Amino acid sequence: MAVPSWLERLRAAGKTALVQDGKRKIHYLFEDGKEMAEEYDIKTGQLISRKWREKNTLGGTGKWQVEVGEPTSPFLGALESELITESSSNPIFMRKDTLSSFQWRIRNLPYPKEVYSVSVEEEQRYCVIRTTNKKYYKKFSIPDLDRYHLPLDAAALSFTHANNTLIITYQKPKEILAAEEQLQKELKKIKAANSGDGDCKTQ
Repeated sequence: MAVPSWLERLRAAGKTALVQDGKRKIHYLFEDGKEMAEEYDIKTGQLISRKWREKNTLGGTGKWQVEVGEPTSPFLGALESELITESSSNPIFMRKDTLSSFQWRIRNLPYPKEVYSVSVEEEQRYCVIRTTNKKYYKKFSIPDLDRYHLPLDAAALSFTHANNTLIITYQKPKEILAAEEQLQKELKKIKAANSGDGDCKTQ
């Protein structure tokens, strides 16, 4: 039996929607018990955030893991994470997409643009950031390409640097643009509760 495509999995998942603060919030519950929560800008359809949660080994609910959007503030977490907070000057890695591209921002990187190189490791399915001064190194995957079983394309990758922030852009392949357009049509059909009609499960 063929493995269902990612779009088919999204269609099959249980979905609830909430419209609040100019955002459409969608909560997905998959057959395997995993949960995904997304927020879209109502006017533009732009994805603002995506996070995941799955059951832990004891069957309880795990913590949300942010894939797209602002990282969760440690001050919102449990007591132990409040006691051990990262330095505010450390590099902060986050993903913030546009309608046509996947985009990552790494704040607190003061070095000039010529110090950085960003490359694709096609077989390992990673993008790698290196610096000639050996001050920063990071490798990261693009889960969307993995879910749609699409190859990484070095030609789609570019980067720029401004205001102590390294901005990496990967142009979305046409297959993902088409799938996202299809998904947006389906999400708009879900009857959304308005703010105040009850709690949204993504909170």
